Amino acid sequence: MSLSLTELWVILGCGAITVLSRVLPFAFVKSLNMPGWLISFLSFVPITIMTALCCESLFVAHAGHLASLNIANCLAAIPATIAGVLTKSLLMVVVIGIMAMAILRYFSIG
Repeated sequence: MSLSLTELWVILGCGAITVLSRVLPFAFVKSLNMPGWLISFLSFVPITIMTALCCESLFVAHAGHLASLNIANCLAAIPATIAGVLTKSLLMVVVIGIMAMAILRYFSIG
């Protein structure tokens, strides 16, 4: 596969922008003293992002109609949620969710 110089520069530029956009905010925030209310507010950001990602995968959008449930994803989310509540481990949630989805797809459920 051949890679032109333009493509190489685009890939390197995108990589640099991605790294900088993820590293620079942490570098700036480390040197700032944030008030307690802001720290409390920011503590909710991870859970809201995870909730948005989970809800997006549980529903299927239909243009001009109400969304419907993705049955397979909903069924796989049940054991993953239970694993999360019991273990409080993101790794276990991911492993159990992948295993549940593999079982559902193997038996063509959902």
